[in-house]
Amino acid sequence: MFIGIDVHKRYSQIAVLDQNGEIVEEVRVENANLDDFAQQYAGSKAALEATSNYYHIHDTLSEYLDVTVANPGKLKLISDSDKKTDRVDAKQFARMVRLGSIPESYVPTDEVRQARALVRGRQKLVENRTEYANKIHSLLSDHGITQEMKPLSVKEREFLQELSLPAPWDALLESYLEFIQTLTEQIESLEAEIEERAGSLKETQLLMTIPGVSYFMALTIYAELGEINRFDRAKEVVSYVGLNPIIRESGDSRFEGSISKRGSGRVRWLLVQASYSAVHTCEDEYLSRFYNRLARKKNSKTAIVATARKLLVSMYHMLDREEVYGPPGVSA
Repeated sequence: MFIGIDVHKRYSQIAVLDQNGEIVEEVRVENANLDDFAQQYAGSKAALEATSNYYHIHDTLSEYLDVTVANPGKLKLISDSDKKTDRVDAKQFARMVRLGSIPESYVPTDEVRQARALVRGRQKLVENRTEYANKIHSLLSDHGITQEMKPLSVKEREFLQELSLPAPWDALLESYLEFIQTLTEQIESLEAEIEERAGSLKETQLLMTIPGVSYFMALTIYAELGEINRFDRAKEVVSYVGLNPIIRESGDSRFEGSISKRGSGRVRWLLVQASYSAVHTCEDEYLSRFYNRLARKKNSKTAIVATARKLLVSMYHMLDREEVYGPPGVSA
């Protein structure tokens, strides 16, 4: 049998096809009861889309079914459909399974999932803390206080706590400061766990041999890339992160434009920061020589992005070969 599953928060719409492509069953199943359904069709092939809550559903179904997770960005047959409903999507998934045309998505291991949860969780807390810092800036501005304030600084938070504002803004300021203090404590707690996790993994230990690459940066890159052996070559990793240049060809002309920016913006930003550190702080001879040569020809922005790409290529080879950082042995 061939099974298409359109996953939602609490339920899944399912379509089952036989060898001839005929519909055997269409049913809506509560996600909590998917294991019972899977047992009924044990051994069948199934597909579902990589949604936000697919990990648990994938693991549950995989106990009994041959499950493929579809890449949502490549599901053109579904996304371009004029008539899009749960039943239509589920049947289209089932037909694609039967034809062997599902664009497969990577399913992270438990270890990678845990790393992702840690670094993404920390990032969300940092974003929330920044939001409350911005609220404080806005509140102070509304009361004519324009001097530069850094609500994330312990010293300046102490100053703000003594600030006299009329009601109800005094209560709001106090509340915002308490949120920042609570979030800071939570961030510090997660950072301790991230540091411990990074120190326990061989992949992150290798990445931290690069000057300027912190435990947080190493764990984030590991978490977002996943198992390195799923990439056949460095170009695939560069494309996955979105640091590959967009190339346009017309006749005899070939134009190399800006980077594609597909994939994780968080990883691209970290790689650029690591490259800045390598060139301007750590004075990494390998990357500095590359950056300076390119900056003379083009500009500093283009040069630092290209340096980030070169650093990523080095990381790929380090992880693939299980080698510590030792340029110029790695070639981009």
